[in-house]
Amino acid sequence: MSTAALTAPVAPGAAGPGSGPGAGSGAPVPGRGRRPGRPRPGAGGVLGQVGLGLVCGGYATGAAVGWGSADLALVMGDFGLSAAALTAAVSCFLYARGRGRAFRPAWYLFAFSSFMAAAGNAVWGWYEVVLRRGVPSPSAADLCFLLFAPPAIVGLLVLAKKPVTKAGWVCLGLDSWLIGGSLLTLSWSLALAHTAYVPGESVARAALSLAYPLLDIVLVSMVLALHFRRSHFNRSAVHTAIAALALTVLCDALFTSPLLREHYSSGQLLDAGWFAGSLLLAYAPWGVRRHVDPGPAARARHPHSRPLAGSLAALTPYLAAAVCTLSILYNVVEGRSVDRVVVLTGCTVVLALVVRQGIMLLDNIALTHELAQKENHFRSLVQGSSDVIMIAAPTGILRYVSPAAAGVYGREAEELIGSELASLIHPEDLGGVVHEVRRFLAAPPSEEPTTRIECRFRSGRGDWLNVESTVNRHQGGLIFNSRDVTERVRLQAQLRHNAEHDPLTDLPNRALFTERVRGALSGRRATDIGTAVLFIDLDGFKAVNDRLGHQAGDELLVQAGRRLQESVRAGDTAARLGGDEFAALILGDGNRDRADRECRVAEIADRLRATLSQPYRVDGANEVRVAASIGVAFAEPGISAGDLLRNADLAMYRAKAAGKDRVELYAPQMQAEVVRRTELATRLRTALHDGEFALLHQPVVDLSTGRIAAVAAQARWRSAQGILFTPAEFLRVAEDGERTAELGRRLLEEAVEQAAERAGIGHRAPVTVRLSARRLLDRSLPLGSVESLLTRHGLPSGSLIVELADSDPRDPRVSFDELEQRLAALRRLGVKIALDGFGSGHAAINALRRLPVDILKLDRGLVEGIVESARLRKITSGLLRIAGDLGMQSVADGVDMPEQVLALRSMGCTHGQGMAFSGPLDEYRLRRALVRDEYPLPGAVPVSAGNRPPARSHGETPVPPT
Repeated sequence: MSTAALTAPVAPGAAGPGSGPGAGSGAPVPGRGRRPGRPRPGAGGVLGQVGLGLVCGGYATGAAVGWGSADLALVMGDFGLSAAALTAAVSCFLYARGRGRAFRPAWYLFAFSSFMAAAGNAVWGWYEVVLRRGVPSPSAADLCFLLFAPPAIVGLLVLAKKPVTKAGWVCLGLDSWLIGGSLLTLSWSLALAHTAYVPGESVARAALSLAYPLLDIVLVSMVLALHFRRSHFNRSAVHTAIAALALTVLCDALFTSPLLREHYSSGQLLDAGWFAGSLLLAYAPWGVRRHVDPGPAARARHPHSRPLAGSLAALTPYLAAAVCTLSILYNVVEGRSVDRVVVLTGCTVVLALVVRQGIMLLDNIALTHELAQKENHFRSLVQGSSDVIMIAAPTGILRYVSPAAAGVYGREAEELIGSELASLIHPEDLGGVVHEVRRFLAAPPSEEPTTRIECRFRSGRGDWLNVESTVNRHQGGLIFNSRDVTERVRLQAQLRHNAEHDPLTDLPNRALFTERVRGALSGRRATDIGTAVLFIDLDGFKAVNDRLGHQAGDELLVQAGRRLQESVRAGDTAARLGGDEFAALILGDGNRDRADRECRVAEIADRLRATLSQPYRVDGANEVRVAASIGVAFAEPGISAGDLLRNADLAMYRAKAAGKDRVELYAPQMQAEVVRRTELATRLRTALHDGEFALLHQPVVDLSTGRIAAVAAQARWRSAQGILFTPAEFLRVAEDGERTAELGRRLLEEAVEQAAERAGIGHRAPVTVRLSARRLLDRSLPLGSVESLLTRHGLPSGSLIVELADSDPRDPRVSFDELEQRLAALRRLGVKIALDGFGSGHAAINALRRLPVDILKLDRGLVEGIVESARLRKITSGLLRIAGDLGMQSVADGVDMPEQVLALRSMGCTHGQGMAFSGPLDEYRLRRALVRDEYPLPGAVPVSAGNRPPARSHGETPVPPT
């Protein structure tokens, strides 16, 4: 691409503006691409012009052949002219009355002028045609004809473009006199002098004879003077009206010549000119398409559209002087003495010329001074501006550079002048700049006067500056108004970086990561199934945050982000999604083997897991550990970025649910599980509202007597489909939610209410309600509500047992100090405390050490293997011994076989709960069991590992599997 192409002008016709709208008269919009102000007439306009030509031509033909008879010639010469003038009067009057008409007074004046001509011709016809005698002189017709010129002259003044200064008005008057005086000297020398000095002529008749030509001279002067000062509005109609008046004045001038006047009679060929002038004036406001003023913008596009008119206007004074000189020379050549009228008129014309030239000289001096002041003003603005102003020639060479270039570009203006503009622009930006400049030059200047270009310029220091330039057209070239925006570009880049990156780790944030995943799934990588997304969650981070503070947590996140960034490949993306969640985008290598890609990405994920699980040193010398649960999802053909991210998130949560610190690959059934959980949660919300939950009770049996020592309340959800869900199923989807809290409150209230009813009829077995430690500390279940619940239902002291679950003192969500205080307050109310899950780990031992507990409930895992495993029997025996030493009751959960009953009783366990005695019972069966109040205990049966007879049920409510 050549440098000159940067500012090469566009060929004419490559692009152009459409035509402007029509005038207020309702003319249609001109065709596209035509120059505004010079439209092609429509079909109606063409027909009107043809009709006008035919009528005028027919009249001229009739006049040329004498109309066939003298009487018809008189009628057509008098009343025909009157009818044509009356048509013009009516046409101009009707047009002036229309709404929104411009120059309305001028058209009213033209209507009055034409009406006077019609009246004069009608009077003339009255004498010649009706009375059959000559027209007297003077007569009413003369008065009407004399009143034709003044309104027309004033109308032309209204149409003229008004001068804006007093000097302009003086020059307009002088120009009119220069034209009129020159025509007067010429016509006086040729004809008027003879008319004025006819022997025996009265003064009135001589004045009347001179009035016609003098008024015509004034009218011609105005026509010529105003031709160069016409308004831009509705120019075609004004042209037609001026042409009509000029034709009328020409016929008047011929009529006043003695040669023609002596042989003139009505109906001759001269009348055809008057007839055509009248009809042309009638056609002027209607038959030509009109336009509004195109305005300064449109006029600026054609500044040289009337060079000839401007030249003639400038030559008008000299032409007038030349006409005066010719009239005097004519008298000298003819041997006549120079007439005093000619001398006087010539002197006044010369005087007017001198005055006019003096005014023009003073005006030019003032304009030159004003131009110099403006030039100095703009030069000081340009040179003092902080923006760099450059003018480039059409060849791309810089012709002018303002002094500000030294401060902005670090290069002197003289050094830049004469150099190529393209050599200053960065090569990577040059193509875009050339394209924008060509597009700008092809656009119409009225629609796009300027454009803006941003590119990099080479500075004198050797670096590249970001420069923003406003570009204007200038004599085929361009003007660049440029400013340094490097700091703004840097700030925008920094803001964009901040919007797309995590402020703590400086890794891409969720928005940028999603955008890059979307890019990896489109284009040439759309079919690469090796692309994978890893979702990473740091297990145990919240405990670090709570124990060491947020600053230590932030340090850990920064180190984890750095390790993640260093562990991925150069083309991959590591991101922080928020909190302790990170992600990685692993791009595929085009391998189509699914097993190979899964193995490769799984290795990367496991390496990331091991790296992130290494100890972290935070807050000076503290060493902490966190684990990483990673979910992996692979791209599939047609998968969206949102679906891929969702799949990786599901796999990550599956990894956390499966034990944490592991890698889990996404499988389609994970999504099915999510759908099922969502549906179940929705149904659970409806079940709470519709009261579909039922409360069952399972007896807790004294292993020494077989009597019922307590009943354990258990919730069951019987859905509308008849399915009975266990707590393990519906609490999994509602854990820690508002629905779980509402369910806990209902379970507690219903259990206390039913226990009070049973106590009222003599069944005083305590009821056990299982509550989590977090739920006990929840403000939605205050201590006062438990007390008021016991008081309201009149439940005796010791009749409520709270079975405490999730009592790990290391759980950051549970404050053990608050829990200890809460349990102590409940014991003061007569509520007993049972510790659930005893023996499942050191958590229960620690809870036993700190919390006020009355009953220990053995973990189901110990009871299930107590018959087969001697090791479990020893562990269970030790735990039961601890309970006995502390004076606590012990309850074995999940006692389903007689062998387990015998083993537990031999170890000192006091109570048991399970299918060996009864399953969960509804209220009716529970009361029957309480009336019987005894379950048979197995006798001394040898304990063997391989003997497992089926347990017998005692009227329990069956729970179908789900």
